[in-house]
Amino acid sequence: MRTTAQRIGADAEDLVAGRLRVLGWMILGRNLHVGRAEIDILAVDPGPPGYLVAVEVRWRARRDFGLPEETVDRPKLARLRAAALTLREGAPLTGIPIPRLPVRVDIVAVEPGAQVRHHRHIA
Repeated sequence: MRTTAQRIGADAEDLVAGRLRVLGWMILGRNLHVGRAEIDILAVDPGPPGYLVAVEVRWRARRDFGLPEETVDRPKLARLRAAALTLREGAPLTGIPIPRLPVRVDIVAVEPGAQVRHHRHIA
């Protein structure tokens, strides 16, 4: 059984995945666990240039403790990047080949009213 916060977080990820598809991105996987890291969305940004992107989705209802994107620290970014590199270097993913593209980490912040901010090339 999922908590309300988990359902809202999943809805935010659905919103972001849908927006990325509209932009022409290919979604390779969601909620992928690699070691201690969980990649919310693994996708290909067709560019140019093309990138394999680990997307961290952050949803917050309020700004009491800052913006949603400000809650992602450097160790988290490093884990996401390492996880994406691990997948790119040969870890199987539901039968879908992972393209050998440059890797980057993006953060997408979602706030009430479907306010979405996409920060590219964070790591």
